[in-house]
Amino acid sequence: MVNNTLKIDLADANETANLAGILAQNVQIGDTILLTGAVGAGKTHFARSFIKSLLTVDEDVPSPTFTLVQTYDTTAGEVWHSDLYRLNAEQEIEELGLFDAMTEAVCLIEWPDRLGSYAPTDALHIELTPSNILDSRVLIAQWNDPKWDTKTKGWRSD
Repeated sequence: MVNNTLKIDLADANETANLAGILAQNVQIGDTILLTGAVGAGKTHFARSFIKSLLTVDEDVPSPTFTLVQTYDTTAGEVWHSDLYRLNAEQEIEELGLFDAMTEAVCLIEWPDRLGSYAPTDALHIELTPSNILDSRVLIAQWNDPKWDTKTKGWRSD
């Protein structure tokens, strides 16, 4: 059951990047963000912007589509960026070391439906969908854990 939902219209890729950067400044080890949306919806752009905002030295942040996981040493601690699109079974998640990472790092997970019953209940769920206006997106964030109330506060005008 979802306790909190926040819907944000994003005019362009810059707004998506800004939102990712705001969230990144509020995360800590043990936080997991689950990114859903169709191919091309902006999941990797969000994750890349999130990670780049936490790096002390600029570096390439490639999509982990083929490597499945990329890790980064950041100002928030270790960040794991995972793309589970190519996984075929939930058991493969354990082989990636993702269970440990969810408690020992900050995790950004694309295609989290592949986690099945292993999806953490305290994660922030972010769905990105293209809107009818060119380059714009709609972001819907949902969470149960009250820690995300504070971590997403910079996204709201209240």
